[in-house]
Amino acid sequence: MRSLPLTFCAAVAAATIALPASAALADSESDRKGSGSVSVSPSRVSPGGEVELRVDVCGKGKSARGNSEAFVSEARFAPADGKGLYAEARIRSDAAPDDYEIWVTCKDGHGRATGTVTVVHHSRPSPVAPVRAGGGGAATLAADRAATTASAERTGPGTEHAVIGLALGAVAAVAVALRSARRRRSALD
Repeated sequence: MRSLPLTFCAAVAAATIALPASAALADSESDRKGSGSVSVSPSRVSPGGEVELRVDVCGKGKSARGNSEAFVSEARFAPADGKGLYAEARIRSDAAPDDYEIWVTCKDGHGRATGTVTVVHHSRPSPVAPVRAGGGGAATLAADRAATTASAERTGPGTEHAVIGLALGAVAAVAVALRSARRRRSALD
């Protein structure tokens, strides 16, 4: 008999504890529906670049508006493929490198979201020492050969080239003389 009152007291205690906990959960869910975060991709961008923004705080809302000091103009959100809303925004070309806050307000006014985009300046790195590329040192050999060829072209043909040219000319002259001698013999016969 003593177990019945004990069971009843335990049930009342559990209900007393569970009721405030469920009320707290309901409050936190309504807070989540009222505020959220903006997903920014890429989160780091150069001036003049574009970012994609996504929010899911507007519930069944069909549109939202977003703004930031880094944006050229206001971002207008529309329904995305899946869940939530989507927008694109262009970063001002004169935006200084810094973290900029993004504010999004749902059209019905019941939802708000915030996010951050980081503007960075990318400078193009220049190589300190160029890499010698090529087939295992072939670039160095090709450069040396090109320098040698360039100096030879500037000075013109040398003695070696003149002797070869004269020898070829002499062989051609002998061949022409022999051929004309054969033609004369065949014409006389």
